[in-house]
Amino acid sequence: MSDVEVLKQLVIKHQALKKEIGKRIIGQEAAVDLILLSIFSGGHSLLIGVPGLAKTLMVHTISETLGLDFKRIQFTPDLMPSDILGSEILDETSRFKFIKGPIFSNIILADEINRTPPKTQAALLEAMQERTVTVAGHHHVLAKPFFVLATQNPIEQEGTYPLPEAQLDRFMFSIHLNYPSFEEEVQVVKSTTNDEKVTIKALLSAQEINEFQHLIRRIPVADNVIEYAVKLVSKTRPNSENAPEIVTNYIDWGAGPRASQNLILGAKANAAVNGKYSPDIEDVQAVAYAILKHRIVKNYKAEAEGISEKQVIEALF
Repeated sequence: MSDVEVLKQLVIKHQALKKEIGKRIIGQEAAVDLILLSIFSGGHSLLIGVPGLAKTLMVHTISETLGLDFKRIQFTPDLMPSDILGSEILDETSRFKFIKGPIFSNIILADEINRTPPKTQAALLEAMQERTVTVAGHHHVLAKPFFVLATQNPIEQEGTYPLPEAQLDRFMFSIHLNYPSFEEEVQVVKSTTNDEKVTIKALLSAQEINEFQHLIRRIPVADNVIEYAVKLVSKTRPNSENAPEIVTNYIDWGAGPRASQNLILGAKANAAVNGKYSPDIEDVQAVAYAILKHRIVKNYKAEAEGISEKQVIEALF
């Protein structure tokens, strides 16, 4: 099958996925779009929203439509790295045997990821970047495709451990879920307070997802689009000659090269699901906010004056 035919298949499958997910998830189209883009790009996503916005249900529903192996890890203060990665035990023959942890799955829901100490959070670093884990000196390769979809509650911060910058940088998208509209909330209440059970069909296989990921990486990108993405990221750095005044005044640290890579991958995926054979600057801008927001660190002055990441990113355009 040619790349053009695979691209057409991707467009059809993407629309079918959104329709199937919409059977259970009402509203939140922007969040669903970004999660699907991260999956087709091979990236991870961090979902941030107050309780009750169906973050966990959304991830579970998406995993059902993709037909992938799904594991949920509830992050708590007493969770240990071995609870995620697995551990070696002595079997009946007095030999060490490796028992795989829940990380050995296609989709990992890291629920309330900021509720566990940094030592346990760090257990995900190698898995998210290298798609491998090392336990007791032994290297284990994870299944493909592999995604971490983490959730975080932004309002209840007592007893939590903020994600370090190194880990935040490994998330392709930071996705903020908003409250539903009045009409959407009415529909949510109607559909969740009856005795009907919504059945979700698996529309993709692991092999198809891997094929779509390879296709997106093969999509050509014009030099001017790559240069625009790199320049956009460089503008977030206060010591850059391209940095606008709002960045030099209100930002301590800007985004790194991984942001430039993700901008291009995200733009390719955004173009592909819309049936375009090559991304343009508008595709870069479409994914820029979710990619850059968690990669810029505001200073005290920004906090004091109420300057948001959104204001800073909009100024970059």
